[in-house]
Amino acid sequence: MTEDVRARMIEFLPRLRRFAFALTRNMDQADDLVQDTCERALSRLDQWEPGTKLESWMYRIAQNLWLDRKRSEKVRGPVLDIDEAVGVMGEDGRAVTESRLTLAAVSEGMDRLPPDQQVLVAMVCVDGLSYKDAASILNVPIGTVMSRLSRARQALYQHIAADAGVSTAQIQERLHGSRS
Repeated sequence: MTEDVRARMIEFLPRLRRFAFALTRNMDQADDLVQDTCERALSRLDQWEPGTKLESWMYRIAQNLWLDRKRSEKVRGPVLDIDEAVGVMGEDGRAVTESRLTLAAVSEGMDRLPPDQQVLVAMVCVDGLSYKDAASILNVPIGTVMSRLSRARQALYQHIAADAGVSTAQIQERLHGSRS
């Protein structure tokens, strides 16, 4: 049985990596999170209940490891990667700058979301899980998933629109339509 589980884990790695990247927004940290998740899953394989979704169990492990890191980051402060400070040479500077600004706004908006909403955005919007699967993994009702995701999307939109200089009235009109 162990070989079958390991094979299923290997098949799941690309999705786990996407999920980890959505949480960390850094490829090196995402790879570290995937490695730590696999290490913990393999070392505690006896805690997984056969008959339940292996993927859900591994998502939960990754989520818990990430939340632990976020908590410890508050104590130690953020870690800066020197490689991210180096500019990209030979590309269209304007397009690169605009893309980076958009990504920075989304990333900053994600950082402002509560952890439970960050996890949902990562699961549903990045990894493409259904609301039902996300609800099952997080052990919450599907309505909770829908409302948290709605609030997260609105908060992200408001943050990005505010970054772009859109007024509060324009943001409200775009979110709710004109109510005359």
